[in-house]
Amino acid sequence: MDLERDSDRAALQHPELFFPPLRDRLVVLDEVQTVPELFRALRPEIDADRRVGRLLLLGSASGPLLQQSSESLAGRVSYLELTPFLAQEVTPDPADLAGLQRLWMRGGYPLSHLAASDGASLAWRQDLVRTFLQRDVPALGLRVPAEALRRFWTMLAHLQGQLFNASQLGLALGGASHTTVIRHLDLLVDALMVRRLAPHLPHVGKRLVKSPKVYVRDSGLLHALLGIPDAVALQGHPVAGLSWEGFVIEQIAAALPADAVLGHYRTAAGAEIDLVAQVGGRTLAFEIKLSSAPKPARGFWQALADVRPDQAYVVAPVARAYSLADGVQVMGVAEVARALAGG
Repeated sequence: MDLERDSDRAALQHPELFFPPLRDRLVVLDEVQTVPELFRALRPEIDADRRVGRLLLLGSASGPLLQQSSESLAGRVSYLELTPFLAQEVTPDPADLAGLQRLWMRGGYPLSHLAASDGASLAWRQDLVRTFLQRDVPALGLRVPAEALRRFWTMLAHLQGQLFNASQLGLALGGASHTTVIRHLDLLVDALMVRRLAPHLPHVGKRLVKSPKVYVRDSGLLHALLGIPDAVALQGHPVAGLSWEGFVIEQIAAALPADAVLGHYRTAAGAEIDLVAQVGGRTLAFEIKLSSAPKPARGFWQALADVRPDQAYVVAPVARAYSLADGVQVMGVAEVARALAGG
């Protein structure tokens, strides 16, 4: 059932009559975020037949946005985030650097990645941005002017991978309040468009940076917001390194268990690790470099001494993995994702 189709929505006007005859089938409800009131009717239906996997609810929003309904289905629903295309899916060969660059440039949304040309891909992504702002956000019941949210989203794109400063962004938005800026960020995070990477705060007795970093999650959307048309323009753009960083973070996050805690580490003295993941009692560190011969800066080695991870990786566009130091491996994107998924 496509809940954006009038005929399907009409069929669900009386859910207490619709669902019982279908209890022996898998019922798929797509775009469920457009009808949050349906959750109230789903609770008694789920309770009437508590078999796992009987209902599959699909929608472009995270749990917090869907919980605007009076019934959250707590204890009756399991959330699974479905990612766009991943490197290990479309470029499983670490030596396929051209394929990796295409995925990075166009992003992972299927119709963008598979478009006939870079121009067609960019046009599709620009249309997605407009549709999200003008249709999807109002459909979720959120009253935010589309143009104001687009300006904010574009500013975040220019600040890709940098520390988030709500007061500074508020001034750039014409004097918007700190709370308004935070509300805009929460909206984009809950809609799975932006990642807010919290600081990793171990007890190391040092002065730590405690602001989050922000990333537009899909690299293709980042490039569309910044008007970057192709790989040649991307390579010469100031955002290239931070775009790559955000792209790799999404690949790593998808390979880790859902309960992994992700953060970044930075001290006032300049020690820094791009991504720290805590997974089942283990700590993993990731330094991300846009270089075929990556050489981490001194601050990375200082940060390793502070954090003391169980394993550290330098993720870069390299054709084969190799050891950089004891406990530090240089790996390509697909390789590190496979290593994480396997162990």
